[in-house]
Amino acid sequence: MKTYLVGGTVYLAALAGGREHRPCVSLTVELMRDHTCGMEKFSLEALARVLMKSAATAPAGRAAETVYGGHEHVLRQTLIALTAGSALSEHENPGEATLQVLGGRVRLVADTAEWEGRDGDLLIVPRARHTLHAVEDSAVLLTVAKLP
Repeated sequence: MKTYLVGGTVYLAALAGGREHRPCVSLTVELMRDHTCGMEKFSLEALARVLMKSAATAPAGRAAETVYGGHEHVLRQTLIALTAGSALSEHENPGEATLQVLGGRVRLVADTAEWEGRDGDLLIVPRARHTLHAVEDSAVLLTVAKLP
């Protein structure tokens, strides 16, 4: 999935076989200008619906899109859609991180501890290696601030 901003609209284009296809969905973006910078606003719910459709057909049962930042920034926010029963395998935490459950139900597991999150919950991701399991079809917003 590739994202484009054209004239205030975000287009998500599907990629198949390395070739890009026409946009499969557009999300309206409001550009709000003030005297210091431009700000953008878009619907996480709409993007979650699109990603859930992609996750439903993905072999691993998940799909994700970075909505802010990236590897070149300190702060990164990624919207992740997971189908029921799918998981993000055990991995390291690259910095301070939170997981906001936008919909569904997930289980965050680290060592012998586990936490369950539902709609509206905010989970603090432990510094230890951890996994994320989708108990139900779920959408979560992962926010990571990389440590220097």
